[in-house]
Amino acid sequence: MYNFSEDIRNVIKEISEFKDKVEGKRVLITGGAGFIGSWICDVLHELKADVFCLDNLLTGSKENIKHLLNKKRFKFIKADVCKYSTSQKFDFIIHAASIASPLIYQRHPIETLDANLIGTRNMLELARKSDATFLFTSTSEVYGNAEVIPTPENYYGYVNSFGPRCMYDEGKRAAEAYCYSYFQTYKLPIRIARIFNTYGPRLDVSNTGYGRVVVKFITQALKNEPLTIYGDGTQTRSFCYITDTVSGLLKLLLKKNIDGNVVNIGNDEEVKIIDLAHIILKITNSKSQIVFQPALKDDPLRRRPDLTKAKKLIGYSPKISLEDGLRKTIEWWKEKLKLL
Repeated sequence: MYNFSEDIRNVIKEISEFKDKVEGKRVLITGGAGFIGSWICDVLHELKADVFCLDNLLTGSKENIKHLLNKKRFKFIKADVCKYSTSQKFDFIIHAASIASPLIYQRHPIETLDANLIGTRNMLELARKSDATFLFTSTSEVYGNAEVIPTPENYYGYVNSFGPRCMYDEGKRAAEAYCYSYFQTYKLPIRIARIFNTYGPRLDVSNTGYGRVVVKFITQALKNEPLTIYGDGTQTRSFCYITDTVSGLLKLLLKKNIDGNVVNIGNDEEVKIIDLAHIILKITNSKSQIVFQPALKDDPLRRRPDLTKAKKLIGYSPKISLEDGLRKTIEWWKEKLKLL
């Protein structure tokens, strides 16, 4: 049986040096009912911060935060990040509101752009009024079809601004430009995390798991359905287990004297999609076959972060192996499927 509490404790252990910087602080997390956002809510609440979770529930789910709803020091705010206004002030703002699944953001392109453009501007203004430290959760997709592997933060990107992924890729790139401009103009303490593929419990709960490759493969394998791969499966990704991602994000948020930095957060093990499929088939003992479909337009061929800066700046190093993380995710998803 999968144990959430154990994973939360592991994150807290990993960021133990920052405990005293969290207790009693007011933290606003946009997209707080989403996959990564809800984990951040859990960890910060456990560390006795006053947690304000903002989400319009377009892709987030109250299921992710239901255990927190009646807790002291936790407040859920159902609102659009583009329109949210308050006279309250915060010590930290983590802007994680965005649709991240290609399947979903292509259905909601305007909302995806708005969350990253209008929403980022709105949250930066709130941070400026609060004098809050601001963490923006960007993405490895700003690198596009990267020509430099592993990819460092100073790589400018190779991105199509007029294609099926542009609403997410370019939305994040423009949001980074907003963060840069507020840092340069107002000296606002901002930090940007470029998150590489993250997986784990709560991934795509509200969308049956078919928006992301890990949960898609797990679902298909558990049901003995064909595992569908777009292209020939030689495209690569670097998969980071959720606890490693959250640890990195909170280290980046809480470390002193690193304002204005952009940092890759992820796992630097590069994995072929075909190999990911075989690993999941092995762990699940599935009888599923692998089937291939035409490659997706603008699908990056390789993805692997250069973590040199993350290691040096915030002491970040992922701890969970792919197989261990997949086993945890499979156990969680087995339990989830029983309830559907």
